[in-house]
Amino acid sequence: MDSSLLPHSTRTPPPPFLPPAARRPASRKFLPQKPGASARIAGRRPPRRSLTVVAGASHCESSSLNTPLVPESAPGKYLTGVLQNQRQLFHVAVAEELKQLAEDRDAAVSRVLLSAGSDEVCLHRRIAEIKERDRQVAIKDVMYMFILYKFSEIRVHLVPKLSRCIYNGRLEIWPAKDWELESIHGIDVLEMIKEHVAAVIGLRADSSVTDNWATTHIQRLQLGRLYAASVLYGYFLKSASLRHHLECSLALSHQGHQVFHKNSLESPKLWPYGWNNLVCGCFRNDKLSLGQAAIQDRNHEKLRCYVMGFDPETLQRCAKVRSREAIDLIEKHSCALFGDGKMGLISSDDIILTSFSSLKRLVLEAVAFGAFLWDVEEHVDAVYKLNDN
Repeated sequence: MDSSLLPHSTRTPPPPFLPPAARRPASRKFLPQKPGASARIAGRRPPRRSLTVVAGASHCESSSLNTPLVPESAPGKYLTGVLQNQRQLFHVAVAEELKQLAEDRDAAVSRVLLSAGSDEVCLHRRIAEIKERDRQVAIKDVMYMFILYKFSEIRVHLVPKLSRCIYNGRLEIWPAKDWELESIHGIDVLEMIKEHVAAVIGLRADSSVTDNWATTHIQRLQLGRLYAASVLYGYFLKSASLRHHLECSLALSHQGHQVFHKNSLESPKLWPYGWNNLVCGCFRNDKLSLGQAAIQDRNHEKLRCYVMGFDPETLQRCAKVRSREAIDLIEKHSCALFGDGKMGLISSDDIILTSFSSLKRLVLEAVAFGAFLWDVEEHVDAVYKLNDN
């Protein structure tokens, strides 16, 4: 990695005293060493470090961790260093941070319960509320860094702030990374994503190079909404595809149980046809064959047809983001990406000139972000219970 892209820091001595609540367990000694690691092992967070990114030839250079959203919490900044310096230990560091956050929350709840009925109950409740807000920031930073790790596994960097990608009055994102962003999806899911791309930006899958580099105008607000909607669509496709796979697996299991049960009861009648014919499936019972054919058709049903058959309740269940933390993370990331850089808000009257290739890059990234968010949310919720949406 180019050393010019790494954060610069100056080592400062740790403070002479730190409250016990901020101390960390000594079990972190196996985690990656970096500036300030000795203070962390002793129970203190490393000193705040300033991140300096050296701009390359392009304003939209996606190198290092030049991401739209910068972690604010100590766990988020710590995982940033792990991902940059020793990513092979990233899973260990995430597990340790999630465990510590869960333990801190349980301890805060216990203190409030123990102080019930005393004069200090209001004080402990207020402290718990403040600490909970800090943990909410930390847990969303952990989730965001986990998503960045998943993008790094396919060698794709998130698009930085949009204002950095506008060069000579034109938004251009390069390299496109279309193949890498599409490689994480199955065939059926990829077909629906291509239909989504064609619907939202008007670019067909068989478009020529000239069509890809054709320019168009779009409002910044509209582009931000398109990105957020594509994140939710990727989240929905992940949920629907897993549901489809589960139903297919259960159908096959049920089919095998029915065939075994039916054959075991009627085995004397099947013997005249020969054991080899029975095992190889050469024998056919009319009713059984019709049932097997129906199940096979359902198993090979396209995901698009499967989704089209959803009733309103099932569709809402698959499309709904499960946790409040995930909703907040989508909003924060979108505002950081498309914001004006001052208030973090998206201006509605800002017109952007860009190519269809760059629009496709943004849509494919958003869909991948939603799919990764589903996986990360599932992983985090198993250790640190997230708030229901």
